[in-house]
Amino acid sequence: FVQTPNMDRLAEEGVYFSNAFVTTSLCGPSRASFLTGQHARTHGVQTNYTAWNNDNLTFLELLKSAGYDTAFIGKWHMPGGLPELRGLDQFVTFTVQRGQGRYIDCPLIVNGVVTPSRKSYITEELTDYALEFIKQPHEKPFCLYLSHKAVHHRWIPPPEMADLYKDEEPIFPKEFDPLVLLTRGHLFEGFNLGSAREMYLNYARTTTALDYHVGRVLDALDNLGLAENTIVIYASDQGFFWGEHQLAGTGRWAYEESIRIPFIVRAPGFTSGAGRKAGQMVLNIDVAPTVLEMAGLSVPDNMEGQSFLPILNSESVPGRTAWFYEYFRDFPYRVPTMHGVRTQTHKYIEYEGRRKPELYDISRDPFEK
Repeated sequence: FVQTPNMDRLAEEGVYFSNAFVTTSLCGPSRASFLTGQHARTHGVQTNYTAWNNDNLTFLELLKSAGYDTAFIGKWHMPGGLPELRGLDQFVTFTVQRGQGRYIDCPLIVNGVVTPSRKSYITEELTDYALEFIKQPHEKPFCLYLSHKAVHHRWIPPPEMADLYKDEEPIFPKEFDPLVLLTRGHLFEGFNLGSAREMYLNYARTTTALDYHVGRVLDALDNLGLAENTIVIYASDQGFFWGEHQLAGTGRWAYEESIRIPFIVRAPGFTSGAGRKAGQMVLNIDVAPTVLEMAGLSVPDNMEGQSFLPILNSESVPGRTAWFYEYFRDFPYRVPTMHGVRTQTHKYIEYEGRRKPELYDISRDPFEK
């Protein structure tokens, strides 16, 4: 029942990847992987408590060196203080709540200066900054990295959507037990507050609010005559459990609900067949090399992802056959260090400690029962 007309529009005008994944299902490591094209073991942000290494090279820095105007706007969420991100013309972020930010009246740091929020709702505020950057006179091409807080818990929709979907009933997995929300360390996720139904409806409302502001960005590109010359990538940093495997909360585990992400690419001039669904496997580490190839730049040897531009060009390109998953334990969460391999049909996971390895035939058992 969740309405996302602007994400739907992106999918209709681009390519929707139905098998997109993250190589570490956790905020900080995944975000670092988007920027660097590397696994967590390589870029060093292995948990939400390990700091970003300022020696890391990002695709934004490479685009800036090639003559692009660049901006990073939104959630950074890596420890160790604000990074020394080279190659940025504008850097808008926040550090409150250990970098998670908050939905209402979130103070920002704009190019190093603490700045009060101009708009109460964080998704609107970040989008406003993004639109201001897009609408600037640009003599050069530009790259905008817009990193929303939404839809991370705890979900707070804008006031005008507070009653949206009030008559809807979420459908939870059969194995879902509301008591799970109070056990297995989920207290740390803040899940002990409120009913599962109301939390899910707020999740849905917050998603629809995000979609509205995605639409504002798309409309701005249309109105400025930039849509046909601008690549738009929509993605997320991890999946989320709503009772599957009797788990609730943000990723970490190597199960499908955790490692899968939404992934849509609208790339005029690079895409064959708008509205196409691509089943090839793509990863968060693939974004950096793809963007560089689209810009006509060479991809550094230390980037571990691979460009999915050939898949955009042709639906017959096979794509990768397997990839490597890793998660490093981050106390106090009771999730062990794990490593896994996901192929087109199977998944194998090994855990640190006494938990036994797991092997699944995804083609016959997609819910990993």
